[in-house]
Parts: sequence; C-alpha cells; structure tokens
Amino acid sequence: MKCFEQLVMEHIRSILPPTIDPFQFTYRAKRSSEDAICSALHSALTHLERRDSYVRLLFVDFSSAFNTIVPQRLSKLDGLGLSTYLCNWLLDFLCQRPQVVRVGDKISASITLSTEAPQGCVLSPLLFTLLTHDCTATYSDNRIVKFADNTTLVGLITKGDETQYRLEVDLLTTWCRDNNLLLNVDKTKEIVVDFRKGHTQHLPLTIDGAVVERVSSAKFLGVHISEDLSWSTNTASLAKKAQRRLYFLRKLRRASAPPAVMTAFYRGTIESVVSSCIAVWGGGCTDYNLKALQRIVNTAGKIAGASLPSLKDIYTSHLTRMATTIVSDVSHPAHSLFELLPSGTRYRSLRSRTTRLSNSFILQAVRILNSLPRSA
Repeated sequence: MKCFEQLVMEHIRSILPPTIDPFQFTYRAKRSSEDAICSALHSALTHLERRDSYVRLLFVDFSSAFNTIVPQRLSKLDGLGLSTYLCNWLLDFLCQRPQVVRVGDKISASITLSTEAPQGCVLSPLLFTLLTHDCTATYSDNRIVKFADNTTLVGLITKGDETQYRLEVDLLTTWCRDNNLLLNVDKTKEIVVDFRKGHTQHLPLTIDGAVVERVSSAKFLGVHISEDLSWSTNTASLAKKAQRRLYFLRKLRRASAPPAVMTAFYRGTIESVVSSCIAVWGGGCTDYNLKALQRIVNTAGKIAGASLPSLKDIYTSHLTRMATTIVSDVSHPAHSLFELLPSGTRYRSLRSRTTRLSNSFILQAVRILNSLPRSA
C-alpha cells in the first residue's frame, strides 16, 4: 500500500501548478527547511533596515495537525488541478477506515474512522500541505512561512502600527477554525525583534482570549531564533549535541575501526549536527561561537586520524549549492533577489546598513556567486 501511495504522491506533485503558495516549502523540488528559515529571516532583516521599525514573529503550534484533517474538504483541491477522479479516490482512501488495537494476543473491537490521515501514511504530510495551500498572508506587510505543519507569521511593523499584524492573526485564527485545525495557544510562542532604543514595551498578543507567551528565543525548524538575531543559543545547542556524539567516535577507535569507517560515522552523526542549517547562521555567527564548533571538528579529526573539512569550507560549498539552486528556480521566493547586471556576468549586490543584513544568507550568497569564475 505504501508503494502505491508513493506513486500517487509523485503523480500529485507532478500536476501541481508552479503558482501554488511559494512560502510553503514542503514537497517542493530542491526546497528544504533552510529555504523556509532564510525566507522568513530575510523579510525580517530587510524590514529592520528601515527607520522606526520592528518585527514580530509568531511561531504557531497546531494540536495533532494530521489528526484533524477533514476529508470532505478535499473538494477545494480542484483549484490545484487535481481531477475529480483523484479527489474521489483520496476521499475514499481517508473515509470508512476500520481500526483495532492489539496488545499481545488480545484485539480490541473494531471502530470505523472517517477523519484524520492514517498514522505513518505516506500521503499524510502532502495532503496536509495541499489542504493548507490557501493559508496565505492577506496584508503585504505580513508573511506566512510554512513547512508542513510548522507555520510562522512574520509581522513587519512600522511606526508602532500593529493593526495589520493583529488583523492577520485574527484571520489566521478564523482560517484554522474553518478548516478544523486546533491552534494550541499554550505552545504558540512569539518573539519581538526590536532594536530601537527605549522601545521595550509591546502590547501582548491574544488569541481567542488567551495571551500568547513572548519568549527571548524559539526553535524554528531545528534552529534557535533569538530576539537579538544572534546565533549564540543555536551554536551552543549544536555544540552540546555534537560533544555527546564524540563518545561514540572514541568507542569506534577503541574497537580498532579503520579511519574510513570512523570518517563515515563522523559525517553522518557529528558533521550533520555542527553544520545543520549552516547556510542560515554561518554568515552571522561570531568567531567565538564558530571556533567552539570548529574545535569539535578538530577533535573528531584527531580521534578518527583523518583530515576533515572545516566548517568554513562546508559553509561556502553549501551556500554556493543553495544559491545556484535558487537562481535556476524561478518559482522560489528568493529568485528575484538574484538580479543579473547588464553585463550578464555578475549579480547586483543588495544594499545594507547593518552587519546583520550584510552577513545574512542572501547577501552572502550573492557575494559568493560573484566570486565564482565566469564559466561557472
């Protein structure tokens, strides 16, 4: 059944229009969580370049998102090019599903379900993505960035006027109610990024009468976002996680594992941690925090007895690969930011007043592309 679901999923992905919400990054070719984070942060950093401006980031949490799918709402997928036959098949697939619970040799009575997507179902994440395709920002000063059920509302506020941001939150709440999604206010968090002097007081945000907790740091798609947009909390978390995994690398050395095996283990369990979403934070990370992660890489190299690539090299290669992919994808939200000069050999550099924006993903990517040989 899962093999058949995989075939159906590939068929659905092949017929989806390129105009589908560009800020939904799940199940899009050559898109990742890094693209989602970079898009959200670039909007915030660009807006903060303006005078008397600040940003409110709302990290929305849904209660059992996949379990609240109402199959009957699949009718709105007609607008995405899905045929009536395919919509009917999906409706039949999700409805009238018998379910039992087995404990040892005991089996419970059977019940029939006609809501939610089956646990472990291949199609569940894609169906949730399609059912939420119309959850988009209404006002131009807001962005709704989605990665499956991870949803973030970016409010770009100028001169203290939060009218559009708060209306957007109300519209999002109404949309969730209309689409049977339960918004968990207790786990929904908000960060206020405000670098203006003497402006620390901000009215709390309320959803359905409950106050949303304002925090100094929140985890978004595996990356810790802080209210000062520094990466100390994120790199400290990565270093702590990677340090614990050095123990297993030492165990391999004591077991006389060959360097090739230890290197492969390092690439899969330690390098994947210290370089996680490095395109997001690599440019703005301080030398102190970068050296802390690099020391872990150096230690791993001594244990494995092999030469390992530095974090700087990993950052450069990863950033180049992501930038090249965005340039070749006209539907990517950041594609328009890579504008060729009349010469056709270099990209236009974006202006920045602060080092925060100058060290961000987009501006660093433009610099790297401009440094490549013309033949590239």
